[in-house]
Amino acid sequence: MGAYEFDLWVFMLAAFLGFQLIRGVSPLLHTPLMSLTNAISAIAVVGAILITGAKDASTLSLILGFSAVLLATLNVVSGYLITDRMLKMFKRREPEKK
Repeated sequence: MGAYEFDLWVFMLAAFLGFQLIRGVSPLLHTPLMSLTNAISAIAVVGAILITGAKDASTLSLILGFSAVLLATLNVVSGYLITDRMLKMFKRREPEKK
């Protein structure tokens, strides 16, 4: 098996497993797991940077690595924005002054 086939196989396996894991989580658990998924996405960003920055990286590795960096970074930023929005929902509101 060549480098391209192996890289593509790892990418497809990671995409399938990620989809299955997220789909299997109960909606009630999405909020408590948000910080954990942000940490996992941050690890994915670091791994994708290492793969993309490798000296002998193939074109496919560069494309998939760049896509992984972009999508995982988007996931981390979105996760923090959603978490911030949820935390604001639990803050007490000041009574309106008339």
